[in-house]
Formats: sequence, structure tokens, C-alpha cells
Amino acid sequence: MTTSSPTSPGKLYPNANAALAGIVRDDMLLAIGGFGLCGIPEALIAALRDTGARNLTIASNNAGIDEWGIGLLLQTHQVKKMISSYVGENAEFERQYLAGELEVEFAPQGTLAERMRAGGAGIPGFYTRTGVGTLVAEGKEHKDFDGHTYILERGLHADLALVKAWKADTLGNLIYRRTARNFNPLAATCGRITVAEAEIIVQPGDLDPDEIHTPGIFVQRIVHNPHPEKRIEKITTREV
Repeated sequence: MTTSSPTSPGKLYPNANAALAGIVRDDMLLAIGGFGLCGIPEALIAALRDTGARNLTIASNNAGIDEWGIGLLLQTHQVKKMISSYVGENAEFERQYLAGELEVEFAPQGTLAERMRAGGAGIPGFYTRTGVGTLVAEGKEHKDFDGHTYILERGLHADLALVKAWKADTLGNLIYRRTARNFNPLAATCGRITVAEAEIIVQPGDLDPDEIHTPGIFVQRIVHNPHPEKRIEKITTREV
């Protein structure tokens, strides 16, 4: 069912804050697209911070950086738990984890991607060899297939998914651009409600059906963000 606001009929909302109005609450499980700083729904993350929602569990490949991306939510102590693959570039994340203020569930990158995909496909769980014999496997069901041990991983069903697209039509059909595709299409399908921000908004029929990555049936709300910041991560190993 499509949700609309009085000032924005259909799925298209006037801004990110309006797009999240009425659907964010404390204690939610969110799936957020992006890889590093590539393809992150930056406007929606900032709007999520502005809601003041707390005790959030966020499934995302990484936790942003200090003062940007999901790092904004860590800075305001709105995150209770992260389900992530890589968290090595966020000092505030490290501080909160070591202080016992933040719970972390590490998930191998492929496993996290498959957990999102499985959730979106209605698959409750799957077996994988990844993580067998490590901390990742603790407390999980083990089963042998053809002489190899596998662990059971559960599909991920998020209350809310936030994703970033390059182009969208007003029906919610999404196209991602190059590496910004990453976790976005997986996150989009596993959310009970999915909100997308897009750089370009077009009318129905303007997108080539063969180029659509996420069908509009998975997307309930859209916001236009024509000028995203698109930060680039750089590593400095020595002074020039």
C-alpha cells in the first residue's frame, strides 16, 4: 500500500524529513544501503538523526566515518546495535564499543548481503561455510553437508530500509549507478517499509524496464536529493 502525505501525493515526498515522518520509532531494526561512503542515503540518514529515534539496530556494511553517514547517528548515541562487516574507520564507534555502550554483531560481507537478500525473498535462513570455527559461528546451528560443516544464518527482515539510487521514477522504480549499487538493492527488498533518495526523478515510463534494478513494488517513499555530497575516502600513509 502506498503511503502519502497531504502535500506530496503518491510516493514522492518534498524532503527527507517528510519522507520519514510517521514511520520512525525507537527500537527499530533498519537496513541501510551503501559501501563505505559510496552510495549511502546521506539525506535520509541526516533526517533519521533529526527524528531523535533511539535504541536503533542498524544493519549496514559499515558504520560510516566520524561525523558522516551512520557516524552521525553514533555521534548522537541513537544506535544500540550495529550488524556490520567493517567498522575500522570510525573512532567514535570504537570508543562506544570498547566502553560497552554499543553492541556489535559482526557478519561476513557475503553473509550480510545474503541475509538481506534472503529476508527480501522470504527465505527464513540459509546454511553457509563462512565463519565456521570462528566467533561468528558461536551460538548458531551447525550442520554437515557432504563432509563439510555449515552454520545456519537467518534472513534479515528490517522494519525500515533506507537506500540511495541514482535515478528513480515516481512509482519507486530504482536504478543504481556503478559501484553505488552495492548493498542498496538488497537492503531495499528486506525492509517492511523502504524509503529511497535519488539524484534524478523522472515520470513513469521514462526508465527502460531492462535497466531497473529495484522494482517500485519494494519502495514506499521517495525523496529527491539532486546534489549529494559524495565524499571520497582517502588514506594518508605519509606526508607529501
